[in-house]
Amino acid sequence: MTAALYLVATPIGNLEDITLRALRVLREADLIACEDTRQTGKLLAHFGIDKPMVSYHDHNEAARTRELVAKLEAGANIALVSDAGTPLVSDPGYRLVTAVIAAGIPVVPVPGASAVLGALAAAGLPTDAFRFCGFLPAKAGQRKKALEELRGEDCTMIFYEAPHRILDTLTDVAAVYGERPVVIARELTKLHEEFLRGTAGEVRAQLAARASVKGEIALVIGKGAAALPDTPIDQAVRELEQKGVPRMDAIKQVARERGLSKREVYKTITG
Repeated sequence: MTAALYLVATPIGNLEDITLRALRVLREADLIACEDTRQTGKLLAHFGIDKPMVSYHDHNEAARTRELVAKLEAGANIALVSDAGTPLVSDPGYRLVTAVIAAGIPVVPVPGASAVLGALAAAGLPTDAFRFCGFLPAKAGQRKKALEELRGEDCTMIFYEAPHRILDTLTDVAAVYGERPVVIARELTKLHEEFLRGTAGEVRAQLAARASVKGEIALVIGKGAAALPDTPIDQAVRELEQKGVPRMDAIKQVARERGLSKREVYKTITG
């Protein structure tokens, strides 16, 4: 391998969700930088990989970055992994990546499992535009303020949340976002994987009925329902055409604005 920093995605639960490329990179790396060497050690042992490891986490990030950059400059290739999923996504690594780029050393993504994309894809909410917002603040007042600041986002939003805070968070989501659709994706790819769908209040009621809530949680919130234009569909298409927009592009734009398929709009204007 060329001397570089390789950002290697690892499984978020099911060990079968590691790519062939990720396994090759881990086998060929001179050093593996891990969020937790014990956690990564289990993964490496499962696949029969024996490589030197070094810890890289929030508490040693500054000092370890200098050490790793020096090794890279000396010609080493290093794989960076988090405990689960894609490095840097709500995990350490940003400081290292920026330092490596500044040093003129290649940074190579080795994509794979991601709780964000897994939750989004299976939630059943719009995927054309989305925003990953990480973890919400733990304190109630700050959490509600953060939700209020995001209320104007016209896209699906994904958050990570701790199981012991999810009920309080859903209470705040209900207060700020009302009847917007909400999906809880819990324990993705693991034995007890589940999706709970409904409004924030409905999903909260399902969780509150349990003795306890456990596991890794991704909270997906749908965008608010926009008011539909008053202009009839055929007129809206004509007006765009009169402005010089090609017919098919006009149909696409009207369909997108009204949450319809291109076929539905076409049938309306030709039927």
